[in-house]
Amino acid sequence: MTAVEPTPELRAEAQRLHARWPIIWIDDALPDLDRVHELGERYDVVMLTAVWMHLDAGQRERAMARVAPLVRPGGLMALSLRHGPVPAGRRMFEVSAAETRELGARHGLAIVHDSERPALQGGIGVWWSVLALRAQR
Repeated sequence: MTAVEPTPELRAEAQRLHARWPIIWIDDALPDLDRVHELGERYDVVMLTAVWMHLDAGQRERAMARVAPLVRPGGLMALSLRHGPVPAGRRMFEVSAAETRELGARHGLAIVHDSERPALQGGIGVWWSVLALRAQR
């Protein structure tokens, strides 16, 4: 398992919490994931959890072009997209499930799951889209 976290404090805490698991921790970030690509690996599952809405439209386009090739044929990319009011001091952009499905399709990923759920925390008017896309190549 490979985990990517660009924030040193969050990565250190995650490493502490999951120390017993054989996880390769990488300091890298979307949209480019250069260090991940240097590994030359492809993955059965790639999860983008609560991160996609922090990228603007151009960054999402570039990120999908970089992430999609990391998914093995038949593998899955799972994403969660936050919707609703942006907390003060946070950098977030509106991103729809439809846009994400279309972007994935342009990069060889077909939608296999698309749902919405209310936020368990995060304030009034916040909800999440949950998507899974399968690599077709």
